[in-house]
Amino acid sequence: MTTTTTGLAPVTGAVGTAHTRREGRDKVTGAARYAAEIPFAGLAHGWLVVSTVARGRIRPIDTAPVLAMPGVLAVLHHGNAQSLASGYTGPMGPADPTLQLFQHDRVPHTGWPVALVVAETSEEAREAAESLVVDYDEEVPDVAFAAGHQEAYVPVGGRAEAEQGKGDLAAELAASAVVVDAEYTTPEEHHHPMEPHAATAYWDSGRLEVVDSNQGSIFVAQELALLFSLEPSAVRVRSEHVGGGFGSKGTRPHQVAAAMAATVLHRPVRVVLTRRQMFSLIGYRSPTAQRVRLGADPDGRLRALDHQGLNQTSKVHEFVERSADAARAMYDADAHHTVSRVVRLDVPTPTWMRAPGEAPGSFALECAMDELAEKCGIDPIALRARNEPTAGPVSGLPYSSRRLLACFEEGARRFGWNERDPRPGVRRDGRWLLGTGTAAASFPTLAGPSTAAVTAEADGTFTVRITAADIGTGARTALSLVAADALAVTPDRVAIRIGDSDFGPAMIAGGSAGTRSWSWAITLAARELREQLALGGDIPPEGITARSNTADAIGALPPRERHAFGAQFAEVAVDVATGEVRVRRMLGVFAAGRIVNPLTARSQFVGGMIWGLSMALHEEAVRDHGTGTHVGADLAGYHVAANADVPLVEADWVDDPDEDDPVGIKGIGEVGIVGAAAAVANAVWHATGVRHRHLPIRPDRVLTSGGVALPRPPGSRA
Repeated sequence: MTTTTTGLAPVTGAVGTAHTRREGRDKVTGAARYAAEIPFAGLAHGWLVVSTVARGRIRPIDTAPVLAMPGVLAVLHHGNAQSLASGYTGPMGPADPTLQLFQHDRVPHTGWPVALVVAETSEEAREAAESLVVDYDEEVPDVAFAAGHQEAYVPVGGRAEAEQGKGDLAAELAASAVVVDAEYTTPEEHHHPMEPHAATAYWDSGRLEVVDSNQGSIFVAQELALLFSLEPSAVRVRSEHVGGGFGSKGTRPHQVAAAMAATVLHRPVRVVLTRRQMFSLIGYRSPTAQRVRLGADPDGRLRALDHQGLNQTSKVHEFVERSADAARAMYDADAHHTVSRVVRLDVPTPTWMRAPGEAPGSFALECAMDELAEKCGIDPIALRARNEPTAGPVSGLPYSSRRLLACFEEGARRFGWNERDPRPGVRRDGRWLLGTGTAAASFPTLAGPSTAAVTAEADGTFTVRITAADIGTGARTALSLVAADALAVTPDRVAIRIGDSDFGPAMIAGGSAGTRSWSWAITLAARELREQLALGGDIPPEGITARSNTADAIGALPPRERHAFGAQFAEVAVDVATGEVRVRRMLGVFAAGRIVNPLTARSQFVGGMIWGLSMALHEEAVRDHGTGTHVGADLAGYHVAANADVPLVEADWVDDPDEDDPVGIKGIGEVGIVGAAAAVANAVWHATGVRHRHLPIRPDRVLTSGGVALPRPPGSRA
């Protein structure tokens, strides 16, 4: 059967209108299958055994007792595992030794994979793994992270220099009438998406097939090809439904372990990480120690800005939590200096976590700006307006757009900011002290080269194929709207196929760059297809396909400071008897490019803001300095904000399309968390008159911070 192109009517306007998720019904009814739920004939199950010491060597492992247990098929370890490649440069940079499983007897941190037990059932694999005896020649670990560590260094390489600056910092600080010099810390924090990491690997006609939960199937496929010394075409990775990622679902040890076991056993093998294993095997946000120095004239105009950040990394792989980068796009000063330093410890390697760098960095910078406003006697929003740059403070490049002040203006109006009494500790509601705070948000606007294919089918519909990942953001739905507008049809005529590395290179779902990058590729392919269809004629049964590659277009972008911006507002109540902090309401107003789907976009903003609340008041992973292990490595010991902690949270945006993007997109996944913790902390100061420079703001810290006793409610006993 053939179909003519006469049905291609000029229908536009899908982008910018609210649409429910295409796969929403499947997810809430259980029809959508995640990586650990997909059945395979002859499936075996692997269970990782991880080290219980933080530093040392593995003694020879006696596997005979475990191999004799019911259902056990194999035990892989450094004494029998196949060799993997090392020293290569992968899609995410230098090879990560964490992925080179079972290649030596060294243990660089607690939770390091030391063996994989494979059995017929998951229960048999777990029982056998927990029965495997692994002995170590233990060494004393160094896991203590603190400001001023003597072995801290400035890293070299990366997407931007770790240290940048201009002007004479010492001279401008000395000439400043008002100076803020404060240290801030954020703790180790973890992603913990609802769906644990899971992968199934098998060989099919000489090709390694992996069914996975990840944020970029092509990146995982490329990494596995390098590790196993395979041709890129010999690896296929699929990831249809992903239950959250937040930066953690790249290439991780469980995918490698599954592939190694499938190679040995010649049958499908599935490896699923436990919640406890996720504390050591998927990365985390490093703790940070930051120092911010601000020098200003009496009217608040900045003369000097110095932001220094320190994070930890492992001794096997370097990761930089670039917390000082947050200042580079925000405020101008005559002297401007930022630097991120790293210290190597006997800990797992950190990784990207929602708004890497900007989330902890904005806490320090925006709290310091609030302190400067207090010292100058200036409204915090007015102070930010006074230091609004006209070009990049360090780069000197023009902004693609910068509507931060519009966000503050709209947010202040809706929040009732102008009615705020600036004096701290004067508002009460019974035993509760009330306060409000604000902070600015920003996150870079990024895009990665991507390919896409758009097919006009014989039945009059269209199929989009792209190696995108929907990690819960609603990407499928957003891309269908973009494609519909580019094709000038209604969204119901567009099918979206994603999460398959065979569809070609594409950007990962990360850095708020996924939807922007994929939409660009889809738009170019759709334009090419429309040109082909405009020539007329019938559509053959196999359809007509157009393909795109955005590498040249993205490479031709003019140099600009490209960022999404936002203004965060929070109101808190502090119990003077217990030190408990309750957030009563939050408002975020953002300038984040053209909003593709308002329904899911609002969820992204609100979700980020709630995470910022959780960051401010709850989240903190603690390591025992003697053993290097986590204290309470589960969701009972690692506290996150629950429903009872979350108040009314509102998010909105101002019009801010990016003129250099074919759809006008900037990116929204990260900016919602940026500045949220600072807004809460600034509100706690406004309520109590006490500054909290160390997260989380626990009740014990509220009661004892700075040795300042909170005023007691009327009638209470001493």
